[in-house]
Amino acid sequence: MLKSKILWVDDEIELLRSHVLFLSDKGYDVETVTNGEDAISKVKEKKFDIIFLDEMMPGKGGLETLGEIKDINPNIPCVMVTKSEEESLMHDAIGGKISDYLIKPVVPSQILMVCKKLLDSKKISGEYVAKDYLHDFNEISRRLLDRLDFNDWVDIYNKLVSWDLELDSHPEVDLRQTLSEQRKECNREFGKYVERNYKMWVNNIESDETPILTPQILDKYVTPYVKENDGPVFFFVIDCLRLDQWLGMEKHLLEMFNIEKDYYYSILPTATPYSRNSLFAGLFPSEIEKTFPDLWTGSKDDERSMNKHEKDLLQNYLNTKHIKLRNDLKYLKIIDPEVGRSFEQNVKSHKKTHFFAVVVNILDMIAHGRSDSDLLKEIAPDESAYRSLTNSWFLHSSLFNTLKTISKMKNAKVIISTDHGSIRSMRGAKVLGDKEASHNLRFKFGRNLKVDDKHAIFIKNPPEYKLPNRGVTINYIIAKEDYYFVYPTEYHKYLSHYKDTFQHGGISMEEMILPVITMKSKV
Repeated sequence: MLKSKILWVDDEIELLRSHVLFLSDKGYDVETVTNGEDAISKVKEKKFDIIFLDEMMPGKGGLETLGEIKDINPNIPCVMVTKSEEESLMHDAIGGKISDYLIKPVVPSQILMVCKKLLDSKKISGEYVAKDYLHDFNEISRRLLDRLDFNDWVDIYNKLVSWDLELDSHPEVDLRQTLSEQRKECNREFGKYVERNYKMWVNNIESDETPILTPQILDKYVTPYVKENDGPVFFFVIDCLRLDQWLGMEKHLLEMFNIEKDYYYSILPTATPYSRNSLFAGLFPSEIEKTFPDLWTGSKDDERSMNKHEKDLLQNYLNTKHIKLRNDLKYLKIIDPEVGRSFEQNVKSHKKTHFFAVVVNILDMIAHGRSDSDLLKEIAPDESAYRSLTNSWFLHSSLFNTLKTISKMKNAKVIISTDHGSIRSMRGAKVLGDKEASHNLRFKFGRNLKVDDKHAIFIKNPPEYKLPNRGVTINYIIAKEDYYFVYPTEYHKYLSHYKDTFQHGGISMEEMILPVITMKSKV
């Protein structure tokens, strides 16, 4: 194993000989020089892993030497060692991109700690990451043998997502496949859990054994702030947002807002025509059918045509709840960047708006676009890269800038949630049905539908599941785990085409267990 190379620059290096010997005994290869000129020459000749740099030296001082070293190799970690505690000097050194700062006299243990932090931290933290994950792996495996409730599943999903993010930060830790296999096992058991309990949930929505479901989001998280009537309330529904994606976005908002997070379960199917209409109406799909009977006519679920009534559904909800707004309900659907930029530029004018609902469709478009774009698949070939793509979009989005502006509004409240998540679909399930059956990949409705019950749940009587009838002989099938439906016609062509695409509509933790975020401006 190659030794890490250290260059120590100090005009009194002989006084630090014991420190140098100490580092040598610890396995580091240490070279010393007594001035800035020699240090610069050494850096030009050799590659060093870390440089300790005295701030006060004859000739070139530490800061000047630091600048020239960074010109040669901007990535080399440099540690400034000085007798001065002046704040201005610290600012100058930090501005020069030092990696750490030590005040003389230094002791060997301080130097070793800095070396460990800058040179070995990834390796050391990786070892602890592996140890901690194996502990959680065993705990999750044990819990799967217990009788779990909806809160237990939220906790398990949180742990899995946390480990996803942790392993993103430690790509050197070879546990990604193990985590992926455990997630599959969890989704298998989660599918069984939902299949056993879902019909009871939708028919006993106020029961203690029922999680918060889509139709309750407005009641529990939005209207309490609307009723307070002491500042603008913005309700953002980010289509197809998953918990892991939100956690990446949240860290950029912590300085602007006080943030609280809760969770709810999406209704089935976890698809926009059902879940988002249900969210805005505060009703189940079968109940919406009574108010808007034309919504469910037709044989296919076209998301664009079937979500035209969201503002009407929301207004109907407010009327039913006898909620009076001090000005008209505002509603906006952001389906392209230009609409988002226009809202960003005009959001200041809404500081006196009572209630503004905003649908953001970009993540859903990214998910669908990746299915058909080789370029997007190249950019986001796996879950980790998909999270990175989401984070990059958010940082440069009009949504982020809009939230920055809202954070400066007095008493502003922001509720952020989603209608469903998505899952990376890796396994095909052959399905039979007549030619009028819907084309959705994670759920279908139609006549004479047949699929292996290991891969999907079969709903013979839709009203029992609070789903629209669509006809006496219409049934639903909803995919479990990471399966997607493929018809026998040109089976292998479509099996290959849709493998490794992000889909929604089915039963998985990623699609069903969803965050609800409440953010209050700090002004």
